[in-house]
Amino acid sequence: MKSLAELLRHLSRPGVTELTLATGRPPMIRGSNGYEPVDPTAATAEDVTRALQAMVGVARASTVTETPVQWSVNATGLGALSIAAMRRGDLIHLRLSRAADPAAAAQAAAQTPAAAQAAAARPAAPPAVTAPTPASVPAAPQAYRTPEPAAPQAYRTPEPAAPQAYRTPEPAAAQAYRAPEPARAPEPAPSRPVAAPARTFTGAGRELAMLLEEGRRGMASDVHIIAERPPLFRFAGDLVAQGPVLDAASVERMLLPVVPERLRAVLEREGSCDFSLETPEMGRFRVNVGRQRTGLKGTFRLIAREVPTLESLGLPADIAKATHHHQGLIVITGPSGHGKTSTLAALVDLINRETSHHVLTVEDPVEFVHPRKRALISQREVGSHTKTFASALKGSLREDPDVIVVGELRDTETVRMALSAAETGHLLISTMNTPSAAKTIDRLIDLFPPGDQQQVRLSLSSGLRLIVSQRLMAGADGKGLVAAAEVLPGSVSLGNLIRDNKTYQIPSLQQRGKSLGIVRFEDSLADLVRSGKVKLEVAKTFADNPDELEAVVTGKRPGAAVAAPESQQESARLLSKMGSLMGRKGT
Repeated sequence: MKSLAELLRHLSRPGVTELTLATGRPPMIRGSNGYEPVDPTAATAEDVTRALQAMVGVARASTVTETPVQWSVNATGLGALSIAAMRRGDLIHLRLSRAADPAAAAQAAAQTPAAAQAAAARPAAPPAVTAPTPASVPAAPQAYRTPEPAAPQAYRTPEPAAPQAYRTPEPAAAQAYRAPEPARAPEPAPSRPVAAPARTFTGAGRELAMLLEEGRRGMASDVHIIAERPPLFRFAGDLVAQGPVLDAASVERMLLPVVPERLRAVLEREGSCDFSLETPEMGRFRVNVGRQRTGLKGTFRLIAREVPTLESLGLPADIAKATHHHQGLIVITGPSGHGKTSTLAALVDLINRETSHHVLTVEDPVEFVHPRKRALISQREVGSHTKTFASALKGSLREDPDVIVVGELRDTETVRMALSAAETGHLLISTMNTPSAAKTIDRLIDLFPPGDQQQVRLSLSSGLRLIVSQRLMAGADGKGLVAAAEVLPGSVSLGNLIRDNKTYQIPSLQQRGKSLGIVRFEDSLADLVRSGKVKLEVAKTFADNPDELEAVVTGKRPGAAVAAPESQQESARLLSKMGSLMGRKGT
């Protein structure tokens, strides 16, 4: 973001009356034609906080809360400025407006120390601030004003309503920014721009808001709203019914208003649609709305407010090493609903925190919104910003990315483009719905016709960096889910098996490849049971060989229970053979 001094110069332009800074938004000015951005870079919470501290001081800036606070500032060349600020968590809204009252300007000038005025006159420094002077604040209302958007390119904040106010995340840089209206409680700026205005629902809409809020409070992973069924909440993997049965008409009144306008025709034509939903009060949701026998059905996946880390997910820290490669392929696998998207977001956040790379993501829909840190993050949504995964990948190669993140490798064309990107100097990270690391490799190869499979094997043998296959299972306390992960890093040995079409030997490599950083799924299960995070009975339901898992956990040597019977059978066969030979010799 530009310096505060540069942004304040816009207030000297004819017709410009206001400068607005808000977390997650580019700086905006208000003129005769409405609001317009003056810097393409979105302001972070740190940017807005620094600007506020520079103008009113650290002590006063620390007093900003959800209730708007106002001060008066005198800046040389600009005169009296009115500053209004409010904060909710990391969301900060700051508004600077020109004072229309000459008396206010005189009073601010009289109360502003000479040293502060001199500092304000310097180009590189923001204006100094007087003590709070409520009387000198212009006749602007305490809450923020919501002007109508002047142009289709501006941004919009959601309407400040109770839990029933929703907004549908859409492409960035699509709508005009709207400040809050007079006599309403001010809302902080949302974390990302939206294309459609916020919508306020009444009646059944309030009931949906209450259900989503209840799911968030109860730490549910999903909320299901189904016609002719009570609301269902998924807690630790189990669906629990809560509340009365919802009739088809009520469910339709709840769900249809949250479906974006661009997807209404898709819902009617194909019977279902996917999108993301964001509310200021309850955060983000990944939503599927579809029709079934009794009426509409909505599935709301609750997305964490904060981007997770590998540590918070309980995954091995060695997974992070794969992100240090400058090119190659990383695949996160597992059944649907077992945390692949969270692991993907944790890897992207790691790159965002530690590198200055350009990370381009292609998702359907965008789930975790990554804040600005060290890296440049470009998030594209299939259906909103691009037509398909494959077309987005094709175009991404000309956008100078260092890391490309694909939400899912679904089809042959997407995999083909992904392998091409991984071979041409990009690190590509994606997910697949496959049960294990070995079957992931087979699946990647089998997507192609036989004539192309040898070339795919060559590409995978040299470009595969890591496969993580994970499962979520109920924790021992019954209050949450715990992740068990199979880790298969790329190596020369693995590459040779892939190239020579001997992927059936990968399980054997995993058994002897601990020194290569390989973690078998059974070993991960055993560690969780030993540490008391998962009960043995639960872990056995996920193991390929439950008896072996129990033997490892209880301290018995794997296979010892079956070794004796096999030895006895072999001895019996030898004795029988010797008896037969002796019988023939006797005759």
